[in-house]
Amino acid sequence: MLANQYFKLTLCAVAGLLGLQSVRAQSYVPEWQDKRVKVAYVTPIKAYSFDLKDVSLLESPFKQAMRVDEAYLLTIEPDRLLSSFRAHSGLKPKGKMYEGWESSGLAGHTLGHYLSAISMHYASTRNPEFLKRVNYIVAELNECQVARKTGYVGAIPKEDTLWAEVAKGEIRSRGFDLNGGWSPWYTVHKVMAGLLDAYLYTNNTQALKICEGMANWTGETIKNLDDDKLQKMLLCEYGGMAETLVNLYAFTGNKKYLDLSYKFYDKRILDPLAEGKDILPGKHSNTQIPKIIASARRYELTGDKKDQAIAGFFWQTVTNDHSYATGGNSNYEYLSEPRKLNDRLTENTTETCNTYNMLKLTRHLFAVQPSAMLMDYYEKALYNHILASQNHETGMVCYFVPLRMGGKKSYSTPFDDFTCCVGSGMENHVKYNENIYFRGADGSLYLNLFIPSVLKWADKGISVTQQSSLPSSDISTFTINSKKPVALAIRIRKPKWANKVSISINGKAQPVVIDEQGYIVLNRKWKNNDKITLTTPESLYTEAMPDNANRRAVFYGPVLLAGVLGNTEPDPLKGVPVFVTSETDPNKWLQMVDKKQLSFSTTGVAKPNEVTLIPFNQTKNEYYSVYWDVFTPDAWVLQQKAYDEQRKKQQELEARTMDILRTGEMQPERDHNFVSENATTGEDHQKKWRSTENGGYLQYDMKVDANGQNTLINTYWGMDNRGRTFDIMVDGIKLATEDLNQYKESRFYDISYTLPIELTKGKQKVVIKLLPKKDNSAGPVYGSRMVKN
Repeated sequence: MLANQYFKLTLCAVAGLLGLQSVRAQSYVPEWQDKRVKVAYVTPIKAYSFDLKDVSLLESPFKQAMRVDEAYLLTIEPDRLLSSFRAHSGLKPKGKMYEGWESSGLAGHTLGHYLSAISMHYASTRNPEFLKRVNYIVAELNECQVARKTGYVGAIPKEDTLWAEVAKGEIRSRGFDLNGGWSPWYTVHKVMAGLLDAYLYTNNTQALKICEGMANWTGETIKNLDDDKLQKMLLCEYGGMAETLVNLYAFTGNKKYLDLSYKFYDKRILDPLAEGKDILPGKHSNTQIPKIIASARRYELTGDKKDQAIAGFFWQTVTNDHSYATGGNSNYEYLSEPRKLNDRLTENTTETCNTYNMLKLTRHLFAVQPSAMLMDYYEKALYNHILASQNHETGMVCYFVPLRMGGKKSYSTPFDDFTCCVGSGMENHVKYNENIYFRGADGSLYLNLFIPSVLKWADKGISVTQQSSLPSSDISTFTINSKKPVALAIRIRKPKWANKVSISINGKAQPVVIDEQGYIVLNRKWKNNDKITLTTPESLYTEAMPDNANRRAVFYGPVLLAGVLGNTEPDPLKGVPVFVTSETDPNKWLQMVDKKQLSFSTTGVAKPNEVTLIPFNQTKNEYYSVYWDVFTPDAWVLQQKAYDEQRKKQQELEARTMDILRTGEMQPERDHNFVSENATTGEDHQKKWRSTENGGYLQYDMKVDANGQNTLINTYWGMDNRGRTFDIMVDGIKLATEDLNQYKESRFYDISYTLPIELTKGKQKVVIKLLPKKDNSAGPVYGSRMVKN
């Protein structure tokens, strides 16, 4: 439970805070005449964001997602998130630390996300409960900062030793660790960003002072590091440190924070991007995106052309060459070769934090150069990744949004995960009102997203009510409410997916004039109750894999459709259904079943069975596919032969199999006398696995053919297997040394090891032992099979 003083905020105090100056939004995109910005913009701002308080959502799937996120946020106990902050400051904790990442090396990052989320939700709703929570957390962090006396606030394990070593110039990093800490600057950033959001959204000036204190401590900690040591330090993920420091410069006018932001400039990544070089393959996606957001934000304030080049090239490269049909990117958190996605469909595609940050970047680019292209991407990723990442009944969220054909989502638990995507997920679903509207520098209004909502534009003395049931209906209306006529240019995005749009005002058809930015421009003097009706005809269309024209995702209007495959995993012998047709137009593959629910059914084209498709963002716990292999009838005949050959090979393998160990399953492991040391287990790609950590071993019995030669076949998964070198022992004799890092593709690898006859002659079984090399692990191994040759 929260401490007593948390509940002692009186209604009078709350009412006073409600009367403070207007709320300003962050990841901070410029807003019109924001008096708290102390630095003049060098780059002309062409479109300004509205305050969250100015835009309220009406009923829609987005409103539902916000509602269940709000309910989840209210179940979080601030004192539990604050537990380690107090303990590390020498104060007595008031709650038990949460589990998951909060009990491991990234402790504290969730508090920053939570503070941002509740600050934003207060800005949107003015619910005093959220303001009380913001003020309580800020007051607690202030107490921790005062107790420490250095300006620092944190909860990272062994942080005092870690930061002392960094300050002395002792830098050790292998990419995700800095002097033994798990991405510590990443966590510092989350706390600082949360504090800045508390200031920007709730006008809590104490939060700004704490954030400044942390920035000052940051400057002191790294002031003696030369450039070589700084760059070595930046090998470790450091989140959005540079962006937050740039924002502190904007809101304080203190140039030392701008100068400090350049110390978090990763030359290894950013310099090539500035030159237009795609060096992203093999890079951890979400480590890079916050660096680019910092460049976009800094460009607004300084006009630095290098920062402009970095931000523009990165956005184009990621959205065009590294993104899936959802608008999300990465597989196992990493980017691969440009436009090579066909073989990278797994349970671990599209980390949600990546898209959370890509949408932030898109907002910044829009502010300086408004474009329908930018908002086309924003809409795609918002509908098909962010909205799809939440269970709309429970409010739980996905770390990865899986795109494996026949895959299934895995949602967080309320209190035992607290991964990075749980943190960003807290924010994602309370800020759907963020970019529906923008104010043009010329006083025009940009209508970017077709989400039911009400904009209250006090400066113009008008409100705009948007009613839309897109995508189940292709009609959106915008009603102007004004006490007196207002001359105004309204710019409505012409969506990429709508071929022919029509528009009327008060029932009278209007010419569709599209400007260079891709917006329909309506410029007139608007009167009370003027009503704009926009029709955006929707149809089915497909988007192919960039490296496989015959593997396609199906869209209807803005939404990606998913084929629902039931509550059990598809039969591996039958596989995921495919489409067999000579037609290229998907409108001839699918038939609308329910317009309101937006469900479709295949029309004789799916093999081996027909499929029902629904919006991907409405899937929950079922198995699904969003990508489909499409064959012509002739190609299907050849493909069936290939499938038959595969089945024949599998049957032959089964006939030669002496023994199978299904790892991670209780009875099969008992049957094989499985023993281990420092072992761990889990489940990925619909299969259980075993591995070791900190040395250890895995050991089990396998039956063999006593009179012939035997082959051991172990199953591994490729991609991102660092430190996975181990020996395979048979009855104490080394058979082979395996290095899983050589298997680069995201798929299962069945690797064979032929046993010398003398190791098995006259034996009924042998003992297999997987023994890791020094500082390595054995596995993960997803199963073991012994076959006779």
